Amino acid sequence: MWLPVRCPECGFENRTEFSDTLIHDLRCGGCGTPLCLFVRKQKFEVLFDLGTRALTDGYAREAVASFAAAQERFFEFYVRAVTLERLAGGEKDFGEVQGALEQTWRHVASQSERQLGMLALAYLLREGRAPEFLDSKALGSDFRNKVVHRGYLPPHAEVEAYAARVFALIDRLLTELGEGATHVELAQEVRFAEHLEGLAPGTTVLFEELPGMFRARRFGGGGVGKTARPAQGPAPAALNDIQKFRFALSERGGWLGR
Repeated sequence: MWLPVRCPECGFENRTEFSDTLIHDLRCGGCGTPLCLFVRKQKFEVLFDLGTRALTDGYAREAVASFAAAQERFFEFYVRAVTLERLAGGEKDFGEVQGALEQTWRHVASQSERQLGMLALAYLLREGRAPEFLDSKALGSDFRNKVVHRGYLPPHAEVEAYAARVFALIDRLLTELGEGATHVELAQEVRFAEHLEGLAPGTTVLFEELPGMFRARRFGGGGVGKTARPAQGPAPAALNDIQKFRFALSERGGWLGR
């Protein structure tokens, strides 16, 4: 999915791909001005939006991989949020805590099962109850493996049901996290500040917060320089997961159609 970047100097609309770091260094194709775009968004949000775009464009099988990756990266986000929330008020400063967290995560970065173990413990410590959502049926693991590893060609309805399940779980855990999510947002701002300090003189800096499926309601953003339908609050509780997913798409995902 292309990310449009309008140059504030000449108005030319550049296009770039989403960077893994969400930091985009480029040069305007119209006037040659060096630009640096910082996207205030978490990786799980980008991955879920990519999956939603693929699904709405008719690429159902391709969407599954993005939704599965979004779920895994959200679990990492949750572990980081809970860890930073618990340690932020201690004697060590934020940088020390963040550094220790990075060193610890390296031990599990390439092993999904270990990451699930960290998630289970983080959830237990924060909520005081077992994470009942970690069984393979609730996570949709069998469906994901069938599509990704065994080449199954799923119909649109099955992928939408999987997307709705992932969406519902992320939305629920974000709701439970509440203000705890802001600690990971702060960590992203620290990384942005470090990159900002190293930019060459004359670089035009842009910050953007895209609405997407979670951000408008859960992170309080509406998008900078974008026309996005304002969030109207949570979907009615009586709706099932698929109806809630469709509700969120109509309410906050309109920008995906660009």
